[in-house]
Amino acid sequence: MRAEKYGDYPGWIFRLNIPKPNDGVKSDSVVDSTSTVEGLQLLPKAKEDSLPNYDAPIAARHLAELCPHGASVSTTSNDGDKASKLSSGLSTNEPGQYPNPNWSWSYSSQESHSPWNVTSSKLLSVTYRPAHEAYPAYTNISKKKEYWHKSIGTCLSSGADCLCGKCLKCADPESRWGKMKRQIAGAPRTIHRVKVTYTVEDVLSIEPIVASQPLSSEESKSTKSDGKSGTQESGVWIKGVGQCHALRIRLRPKFGSTYNNDGERYGEKERSVENCGFALPDMDSWDNVSSPAWSGALSDRCGPILTFAIPCQGEEDATVLHKCPPLLWKVDHPPNPNVAVDSFLLADGTLHLHRQPSSSSAPYDYDTPTNVYIHGYQSWSFSGSVVQGKAQPKSAMPNMLSGAFNRGGMVLSENHVHGTDVDGTIEGDCWSENMETKINADNLDSEVDELNESTAFYKSDMFACVSSNGFATPQYDDERILLDEEGGPALIIGFLAQRQQFGVVLLDKNLRRFNLYACHEGVVAKRCVSSDWAYCQIVDASTYDEEAMVYYVHATANHNEACPMDKGLTYGWCSWYHYYSDIDHDSLHKNAHILEKSKKSIGFNVCLIDDGYMTAWGDWTSLKLGKFVKDGGMRVLADAIRTKGMKPGVWLAPFACDKFSKLAKDHPDWIIRNDLGRYANSANCGKFFYGLDATNPAVRKHVHDTIRRAVDEWGFEVLKLDFLYASCLEGNGKYDPTMSRAEAMHLGLRTIRAAAGNDTFIIGCGCPIGSAIGFVDGMRISCDTGPTFVPEFPFPHWDNGTLPSLRGMLRNTMSRSPFGHRWWHNDPDCILLGESTKLTDDEVISAASIVAMTGGMFLLSDDMEKVSVARLSIAKRIFPLTGVTAVPLDLHSTLNDGMPSILRLWCAEKSSLNNSDSENDVPAMQNPGKILREQASRLECEIGYTPMNVDPYGRERSCFSVAPGLGSWTVVSLSNWLDHSARLSVSFSALVAHSIGDFVAMGAPRTPRSSDTEDSPLGEMSEHGFHVFSFWSSEYVWIPHQTLVENDPLIKKLKPHETEIFHIKPADPFRPQYIGSDLHFSCGFEVDSFDWSDQYVKVSLKNDYNKKGSVYIYIPESERLNNAVVAVNGKPAYFEVAARPSMDGNCAGRVIRVHVEIKGSNDNEDGVVSIRW
Repeated sequence: MRAEKYGDYPGWIFRLNIPKPNDGVKSDSVVDSTSTVEGLQLLPKAKEDSLPNYDAPIAARHLAELCPHGASVSTTSNDGDKASKLSSGLSTNEPGQYPNPNWSWSYSSQESHSPWNVTSSKLLSVTYRPAHEAYPAYTNISKKKEYWHKSIGTCLSSGADCLCGKCLKCADPESRWGKMKRQIAGAPRTIHRVKVTYTVEDVLSIEPIVASQPLSSEESKSTKSDGKSGTQESGVWIKGVGQCHALRIRLRPKFGSTYNNDGERYGEKERSVENCGFALPDMDSWDNVSSPAWSGALSDRCGPILTFAIPCQGEEDATVLHKCPPLLWKVDHPPNPNVAVDSFLLADGTLHLHRQPSSSSAPYDYDTPTNVYIHGYQSWSFSGSVVQGKAQPKSAMPNMLSGAFNRGGMVLSENHVHGTDVDGTIEGDCWSENMETKINADNLDSEVDELNESTAFYKSDMFACVSSNGFATPQYDDERILLDEEGGPALIIGFLAQRQQFGVVLLDKNLRRFNLYACHEGVVAKRCVSSDWAYCQIVDASTYDEEAMVYYVHATANHNEACPMDKGLTYGWCSWYHYYSDIDHDSLHKNAHILEKSKKSIGFNVCLIDDGYMTAWGDWTSLKLGKFVKDGGMRVLADAIRTKGMKPGVWLAPFACDKFSKLAKDHPDWIIRNDLGRYANSANCGKFFYGLDATNPAVRKHVHDTIRRAVDEWGFEVLKLDFLYASCLEGNGKYDPTMSRAEAMHLGLRTIRAAAGNDTFIIGCGCPIGSAIGFVDGMRISCDTGPTFVPEFPFPHWDNGTLPSLRGMLRNTMSRSPFGHRWWHNDPDCILLGESTKLTDDEVISAASIVAMTGGMFLLSDDMEKVSVARLSIAKRIFPLTGVTAVPLDLHSTLNDGMPSILRLWCAEKSSLNNSDSENDVPAMQNPGKILREQASRLECEIGYTPMNVDPYGRERSCFSVAPGLGSWTVVSLSNWLDHSARLSVSFSALVAHSIGDFVAMGAPRTPRSSDTEDSPLGEMSEHGFHVFSFWSSEYVWIPHQTLVENDPLIKKLKPHETEIFHIKPADPFRPQYIGSDLHFSCGFEVDSFDWSDQYVKVSLKNDYNKKGSVYIYIPESERLNNAVVAVNGKPAYFEVAARPSMDGNCAGRVIRVHVEIKGSNDNEDGVVSIRW
């Protein structure tokens, strides 16, 4: 029935083409005893009764298809006639419609106007090394060799006996001189990697898993796979994505799996995860795809298993079909203790462009990739969009000082090329040394080799997003800001999680080829080795508003069980940027006292003690003598902060220790070692330090006890946990060689959360981004801020890595803003107000503006006694934050090294958003926590793929509610990140909604492209133009309706590093309107209520905090205005005329300014402005 109904489905379809006969019953068609693949000898012929029966049909050709409406495996004879079908779900394609046999699978849209499709030339490539070469005993150098290396490991002579390592004789590692040089200098032993490629030629069987009917979310979650072949009635369920149709593909083995543990001859025993003395909470299932039971004939005669899935689309919810469903897939590799897995290549992909119908209005024929969003490994790593062909911004520091900061997954290539001999290979069931075998040329890529670390032009961790700005080539304009919503399609490729491995996306210079790797980096395959779910989605230009990545971010949040809205916003102070490590009891107590007195201006709720209280990292209970109370010093501080009405917070680096610490001296076996047996390089943050091995149960017990002490004994409620990447440094010198770096990080974070408990607010810092989702409440998403806009001498100012600077902090804060309140509360780092920095007023205002617009955590870090009134007023004018994250409109199209220039928020009356008249619809939300919970009620329903409940592309997330009567408007920040003044130009139509309906809960349509429609009807409220108010400069201007009709740009000249916040509201000349204020950046969030008639206006401002400034109100023209009576706080006052907008050629009214001072007394008349005429 499904095949008949959806056989002509025009949407996205995954296709797998088997171009040659593949008989799953006869043994001689499964393997060939004489064939070899890249030096790997295949299994000998097996007896027929020893092979598993997959019930695969005998046919000349197979075609597997998968789409949101079903899955099928069809078979045809060589002449193209339909022969049989293994399982229904799609109709069989007509002859001649098979994919190109030069690639293994395709994901394409059947609609002619779809601009992009993807293919992969391979199903899978696996890079191996012998298991014993993954153990430290193989690669470590002895102390004797280290002594020789230091003594005579340099060139001793020239000519025939040269050991310089530079000449041809020394450069050849297998030459006599090369081997001698390695022995003397203590170089590591060669690691023999080899790559095995699986294509459609290697498919044993294909099993469709078709859901018979859509399930509810609860039913889907409870569904479990029975582990048997055949159709699962429930389909496949993936957390964060939902119910899926799927194809399970079994690949033929390419080497045996007889157990022969080579690790034992190197003194390595198999290790189980010992009891650490504490219990880790159980983790919910990520999917219902059980790992195969690798035993018996299946283990001997089946290689890796691939599972491809696409979210279901049932008949009853076809009206809300997601136009661009993602393709998801994963690999399960059978156990083989004789090999170690370095990486899986899950896609050797190509992006195909399709010509669009040309027209006079269309500016292009192709949607050419023009930008790529690069995502960095951890908190401090570069993230942002890069123009196609432009070099990826990187750290300017040498790898020795910064490599570990940015080194996520590493793609380790095989160590041989075609036509050369290798020093090791797999022979039968074991990997033996000194076995020279030629590489089989038939298995090499006949066209273009796979991308690797040295050949790829771009590298992105976890995921990447390739996009088009809507032009055939990148368009450069010093003034015009290109907008994402005016551009073309986007490709999102990556992983839903980083639990099993660190994922890497490699791309070529033209953004047309990509490789997706799951990097395990030498995991000994004593158990099944799996990848996390890979993700591929092409988003058409007509299906997203501002954020092409929005669906991926939603799905990833739910897949990792992120609950960012469980805890309130953080407004706090941190000791680091003024005191650094020079802190003591008195300075902390002094600032806590000032924060308490300032709570009527800024409601601080956290006071955080940063690094500097301990004698050494790792020795957390050893406080600096003479600077803290001797007995219970940390508890004394925590209790003092709590009595002042704030949550006490403390800094820890639980997986790090100083070289001179007592911990390092007592437990050297806890420290991660590199492949040479030396302590692994942690990079330099002003000093080198050691990383503690999270795979070691003793280390986890130490971390657990450290966290519990801070929470229970010391009494801290907020933990800032730094340098977390130190738990998974590169190197095979770790306790458990069967765990990848990502698995170690995941286990470490589980330990931290179990120790801290669910009530403790955890801020992650220096942490791999993907690993932290679901474990932390706040997350540093940028490098450290600094006292200068760019790194200052002696540091290189051109650095785009991890050096402290305001520019790096702002870039990542904007480029990672889509994660805010979806994965966690974004921590953009502190705002520095003190005059001791070299930041200009414009730069401080820019920092405050970006923090306010992105709506994450709010932290100051100055000696509060020395902050000037003028600088402190900047912070007061953005407090409280709204808890709503703005959308960067040029996130994917910026031309400025990943620095977006324009952010947008929506503001709408609460009654418009909820359409409810209940008593609970009270607009006045004076408590930031209540505001956050109100937003959470809408935001949490957006997390995950729930097409039947909410539009994940709607604008609700970036819209906050305001008091009835205020109307609806946009808040837009515009920034000049150049080092000189510039006139910035942005399309005015992008700054306003097309109708008042665009502000309601279900989301608004995107700005149409010129080729989409000739007529874009505008809402009735825009026909009289727009009020535009500039917040920081307190300037007003009226923009006529014709500006929007003709799509004229908004042009603003800004000084270097200056930001302005604009408020754009549809004008109504016949009623009073609230224009804004200089009290709060939103120009509306500060209002408790707004009442008006044709004779009066009453504005009640929220009076929780002391504020002083002016409000701006539009009042229709009337002669009685000259005798208007003004009252502020119940006392007589006056107004000034700020502007007289001329609407329709006549003076329609006046914009008046009234000065107001809010006492913060909660008195009924405090903050009330009334005008009667």
